[in-house]
Amino acid sequence: MAALLPGEWIKNWEKGGKSEFVQLCRALSENKNHDVGFRDIQQALYELAYHVVRGNLKHDQASNVLGDVIEFREDMPSILADVFCILDIETSCLEEKNKRDHFTQLVLACLYLVSDTVLKERLDPETLESLGLIKQSQQFNQKSVKIKTKLFYKQQKFNLLREENEGYAKLIAELGQDLSGNITSDLILENIKSLIGCFNLDPNRVLDIILEVYECRPEYDDFFVPLIESYMYMCEPQTLCHILGFKFKFYQDPSGETPSSLYRVAAVLLQHNLIELEDLYVHLLPGDNAIMEEHKREIVEAKQIVRKLTMVVLSSEKTEEKEKEKEKEEEKTEKPPDNQKLGLLEALLKIGDWHHAQSIMDQMPPFYTTSHKPIAVALCQLVHVTIEPLYRRVGVPKGAKGSPISSLPNQRAPKQAESFEELRKEVFNMLCYLGPHLSHDPILFAKVVRLGKAFMKEFQSDGSKQEDKEKMETLFSCLLSITDQVLLPSLSLMDCNACMSEELWGMFKTFPYQYRYRLYGQWKNETYNSHPLLVKVKAQTIDRAKYIMKRLTKENVKPSGRQIGKLSHSNPTILFDYILSQIQKYDNLITPVVDSLKYLTSLNYDVLAYCIIEALANPEKERMKHDDTTISSWLQSLASFCGAVFRKYPIELAGLLQYVANQLKAGKSFDLLILKEVVQKMAGIEITEEMTMEQLEAMTGGEQLKAEGGYFGQIRNTKKSSQRLKDALLDHDLALPLCLLMAQQRNGVIFQEGGEKHLKLVGKLYDQCHDTLVQFGGFLASNLSTEDYIKRVPSIDVLCNEFHTPHDAAFFLSRPMYAHHISSKYDELKKAEKGNKQQHKVHKYITSCELVMAPVHEAVISLHLPKVWDDISPQFYATFWSLTMYDLAVPHSSYDREVNKLKVQMKAIDDNQEMPPNKKKKEKERCTALQDKLLEEEKKQLEHVQRVLQRLKLEKDNWLLAKSTKNETITKFLQLCIFPRCIFSAIDAVYCAHFVELVHQQKTPNFSTLLCYDRVFSDIIYTVASCTENEASRYGRFLCCMLETVTRWHSDRVIYEKECGNYPGFLTILRATGFDGGNKADQLDYENFRHVVHKWHYKLTKASVHCLETGEYTHIRNILIVLTKILPWYPKVLNLGQALERRVHKICQEEKEKRPDLYALAMGYSGQLKSRKPFMIPENEFHHKDPPARNAVPATVQNGPGGAGMPTSLTINTVRLEEGTTEETDKLKEKSQGVVKVINKTVNATPKVTTSNGNSASNSKIIKEKDDKEKSGKEKDKEKKDKTPAATPEMKALGKDGKDKPKEERANKEEKAREIKEKTPKSDKEKEKVKKEEKASKEEKSKTVVTIIESKSAAEKEREKEPSRERDLAKEMKSKENAKGGEKVPVAGSLKSPVPRSETSESEREQKRRKVDTHSSPSHSSTVKDNLNELKDSSAKHYINHTTPTLSKSKEREVEKKDMDKSRERSREREKKDEKDRKERKRDHSNSDREVPQDSTKRRKEENGTTGSSKHSKSESPSDSPRLNEKEKEKNKSKSSGKEKSDSIKAEKMEKSSSGSKKESRHDKEKTEKKDKRDSAGGKEEKKHHKSSDKHR
Repeated sequence: MAALLPGEWIKNWEKGGKSEFVQLCRALSENKNHDVGFRDIQQALYELAYHVVRGNLKHDQASNVLGDVIEFREDMPSILADVFCILDIETSCLEEKNKRDHFTQLVLACLYLVSDTVLKERLDPETLESLGLIKQSQQFNQKSVKIKTKLFYKQQKFNLLREENEGYAKLIAELGQDLSGNITSDLILENIKSLIGCFNLDPNRVLDIILEVYECRPEYDDFFVPLIESYMYMCEPQTLCHILGFKFKFYQDPSGETPSSLYRVAAVLLQHNLIELEDLYVHLLPGDNAIMEEHKREIVEAKQIVRKLTMVVLSSEKTEEKEKEKEKEEEKTEKPPDNQKLGLLEALLKIGDWHHAQSIMDQMPPFYTTSHKPIAVALCQLVHVTIEPLYRRVGVPKGAKGSPISSLPNQRAPKQAESFEELRKEVFNMLCYLGPHLSHDPILFAKVVRLGKAFMKEFQSDGSKQEDKEKMETLFSCLLSITDQVLLPSLSLMDCNACMSEELWGMFKTFPYQYRYRLYGQWKNETYNSHPLLVKVKAQTIDRAKYIMKRLTKENVKPSGRQIGKLSHSNPTILFDYILSQIQKYDNLITPVVDSLKYLTSLNYDVLAYCIIEALANPEKERMKHDDTTISSWLQSLASFCGAVFRKYPIELAGLLQYVANQLKAGKSFDLLILKEVVQKMAGIEITEEMTMEQLEAMTGGEQLKAEGGYFGQIRNTKKSSQRLKDALLDHDLALPLCLLMAQQRNGVIFQEGGEKHLKLVGKLYDQCHDTLVQFGGFLASNLSTEDYIKRVPSIDVLCNEFHTPHDAAFFLSRPMYAHHISSKYDELKKAEKGNKQQHKVHKYITSCELVMAPVHEAVISLHLPKVWDDISPQFYATFWSLTMYDLAVPHSSYDREVNKLKVQMKAIDDNQEMPPNKKKKEKERCTALQDKLLEEEKKQLEHVQRVLQRLKLEKDNWLLAKSTKNETITKFLQLCIFPRCIFSAIDAVYCAHFVELVHQQKTPNFSTLLCYDRVFSDIIYTVASCTENEASRYGRFLCCMLETVTRWHSDRVIYEKECGNYPGFLTILRATGFDGGNKADQLDYENFRHVVHKWHYKLTKASVHCLETGEYTHIRNILIVLTKILPWYPKVLNLGQALERRVHKICQEEKEKRPDLYALAMGYSGQLKSRKPFMIPENEFHHKDPPARNAVPATVQNGPGGAGMPTSLTINTVRLEEGTTEETDKLKEKSQGVVKVINKTVNATPKVTTSNGNSASNSKIIKEKDDKEKSGKEKDKEKKDKTPAATPEMKALGKDGKDKPKEERANKEEKAREIKEKTPKSDKEKEKVKKEEKASKEEKSKTVVTIIESKSAAEKEREKEPSRERDLAKEMKSKENAKGGEKVPVAGSLKSPVPRSETSESEREQKRRKVDTHSSPSHSSTVKDNLNELKDSSAKHYINHTTPTLSKSKEREVEKKDMDKSRERSREREKKDEKDRKERKRDHSNSDREVPQDSTKRRKEENGTTGSSKHSKSESPSDSPRLNEKEKEKNKSKSSGKEKSDSIKAEKMEKSSSGSKKESRHDKEKTEKKDKRDSAGGKEEKKHHKSSDKHR
């Protein structure tokens, strides 16, 4: 700090320094800032004095100037004394003595300015002595000590002898007198003052006596409190607190017990604010730290107890443990030291001082205070008092009197609650401090719950203002907190109080389930850890639960159930958690547990629902087994338990259903298992693939029949449970969302959920999802009222386009709606007009159908591309999807079966002697009522079905438009209707089969039944391979029903003629304009139908064998399932059955170790197949009937299908076609790897496939006509002309004249007879030719012989492929050479052999054929023999083979009939003609070389058409044809190259074509098909022409 006194001033002191200093001091004194002035003056004076001490200024000069300055401030002498004090200390430390002297002189000079007393206070005694102010410093020190002691430490004692005892006696008499009169505290206070004065009483002791008397007379609060308050004005404020503290200290010995009266007095004084809690709290024991330690110790002990309970203790140790525990318990029961803080707290609560009580509670650990029962009880009492008025107003149940509680006497107690808002302010707070210890007062518990109930009632009734609403919201959240922190924990500590549980449910059921579950979750997972007592309770509950569960069996369900019930009243969450964990491990516990839960309260059932959901949602549990192919057993057990428990007990379902919906939203379908079980158990609707046909039949009847005969378990009494399920779905709007989510999730399972999963599991999940959808939809349809259903399900286009529901599911959901709509409209119309005639009724029904279905027809148009509706009408589509089996047929046998059962039951009741009569009567009444219901239902259904059939009869003409082709129509029908629906459910599978039959029976225009069945049976590999397990089962059912129909027609000519003979569905010529029903020639006759059926059986065998040989899990499993389903109708033919048996046996051997489930399936099927063996028949019985005319025909025919039952042209055709069989299986394998879309495949493949096995060549005609249909008559003619440029004029004429049918037929007959003759070489020349052929193909023969030996094993089919093809080529080449030398015939495809035939060789051939026929189609031994025969045959055969497929079935039938009589005559005529032919041939032989180019072109055309078609049949791929044809053309051009070379080229090309075919687009396929058809048509025309020219000749 800068010096205030510059050195110049001191030097020039006298001149100007003095005056400057005086001015400075004046200025400083006048400074308004007092503190700054004071410090600066101090410094100025100090500097001045310091200059004197140093000798710069004389002391007299300084004393003079100080005399001038002293007046400036009042406190200037004191400031100066301070300066002297500082200098005194400083100079006493200095060694220079002169400085000390200067200081002494200065002080002496200034004595007149500062008084002695001030200096004596400030200066050192030694300095004072040197100044002469005191005599001796030592004496001065002693004296000051004595004075200080006297001042500060000596007490004013009231001498006990001076106090008079009489005063205290009078004091006690004053305080103890009767205070009931008009004596006031002021009066007594005056008397007390007098006594203190008169008898010299100690005021503190007087206060102590007042408190003692107050302790003894607690009822006089109103007197003592004011007295003490007035008395305290005379004492120091702390005195009262100290006296009380001293009293408490007196009782703090380990043996001491503080009297409650003292606590009460302290509490009252605290309440009246006469003492502070903080002041008193320090006097109380134990300290807060000790309390914390004790609390921690309690928690540790609780945890130890838990550990002991969960430890597995051996029995010998158990007794010791128990003894030790008892000793410990006894030790604990020794009285704990007195806790004065808790005593005071209790007293505060009793008098209602909540404010101070809360402060004490806050100092301690949570719930520590209330864990002491007296405090908990006191707090409960306080709450009782506080809620009393509100409880009396809103909480008391009707009819209950209750015992009113009087309010506390003092005014300072909490205000009693009159409204819910006031309840929140104080009571909720009190309850929070109580926590789980509300359990000490069940009555208060019930009161709080009832208030909660009353509040919820008010809360849920609308109509309050916005402000009130906000308040109510706050109150509601407070109520939830109270429930969580107080009510539920308290329930856990109550000892199995079922009434409290029910009372609590009264309030809980008003909460939404989301809140309830949240509370249960907190209760289960958090509450039990919050308090040592609850920790113990949890452990004891688990221990007890283990004890009960170990002993639970079916036999002791009742006693165990009671124990479970007792335990569940208090701690349901813990108990159920344990029970569920046991159920997940041991599913055999489900039934006893479900039965034992009958003693639960409503709250416990709700908690159980929560616990189940929590267990299901457990993230730590894997939902799949370790093999990743099956759903975990714990999930299956839980689902099963869910179904059983929700059905048996009235548990709310909303939470569980919402959980399933949420899981579906998240793309998880595992939990659908739960929904499936719940619906099955609660509604009695089962979904199982194991239904018998009887059950399925019953399922097509009415509701009563379904219930009686449709389900496995006769699930009775589902009315209530299904009603509960329905209500839950409707109340929470979950019905439609669940349906839509399931429908969408079906694809989700595959494309989203199934990414990483095993295919088997994906299939299982898909099935589960689909089955649950079907089951759930069925439940909704049968349980929702019409209005409810219609209100919830949107229209079909909205379902599909907006909600992206798959079409099958969308119609499944909408179907009941249409039925409801139609029936309600029908009822309206019936009421409107009373006409009761059947016709009127039908008319009304049809009208109502039109009204309801018209918007549906509009809506479905948007579901598919416009070109779909060219072939099938929206009306047909909607009709197919909206009808059910109930509409198509009445299951009379099922009704009869159930009625008979009831009759038997009634008879049994009559015969039962033990049954009491009243029960008998009841049972009989029940049976009679049921019987009447069933009969009534049957009658109702019969009427309904008749109405529906009438409706269909009217509709049918507009169903199939067939604007493109019939083939395309069938494709659309199968693709959009049959296939999606037949795998939807078992009943739908049956429905599809029935519907096809119905469409046939209705004689629906443009519907080819033959094509439809052919498509269904032809190539099932793709459909089977793409099914899940359950879909395969349903597909099997569909095929079974289809086969049943076919087998019925096949079994008897009469049935066939009646049901198919004259029906448009069996037309073999498909004309563009409708059908010509009168023309019998176009119909497929019975015998040919049998060939077709055999072909279908053969197709099924081939597909089955292929699937079994793939080694693919899905293929094998699915085909085995399908085969098992169709076992009643297939295999019927012995050799096919044997082929299957061998493959299945192989599967059994291969899969035994690898895939046990396939092994089990195969073994099951194998066993059933063996049992069917006696019913199988040889092939010739199945479709081989010899007409008499054919007896002498020698057959080189391929085994099986082409028996002589067919016209010979067909027979011959089969020869060629059968060669393809060995290759087909292989090619199928190739194809299945690059799977083409199934339906498209079948569309394109059918035309050629049908003829491929040679079972029936009739389809080739169908193909032609189908093609014709696409063109107008003129176009056809044109094409025919184009195709046969070398045709004769007669031929052209025929081509133009489509009506010349008889001629064609005659020509056909002759042609066939001629072909038969051609087959056997007769003339020498012909024989020579054959010999040459044989020589030329000896190598092939030798190969063939080898293959004959080896061909028995199925594995060697492949080896046969190449040789057979080479032989084909060889034959082709030779036939071409022969043709060169033959007659010049304009038509390349029909060269005739001029050699006459003899009957003997024909009979030989017939015998050969019989031998051949005994072989089975799939084992290809006979193929080889055939090939040998073919080699022997003449060149003409080659061409015949190519042309014959184009003959129509109708013509064949005609031929067959007429041929029988005329064939012998014709053969004689032909022999004569042949003689002529031979001569002509000799003549023209030389010209043949010139004819080659022309011939070859004809031949090429020929091959492009007909040969192509037969060749494609081998590869069974429609797309093979174009390439093959091109290549054959090239070959014909380069004929001159060697046989072997051409053989190999051809084989190569065949292979290439099959692989190339895959790449071609569908468009190309169609084009090439059409071309082939055209060509084949051309071939036919040529043939016709040739026949007619023959005749002219």
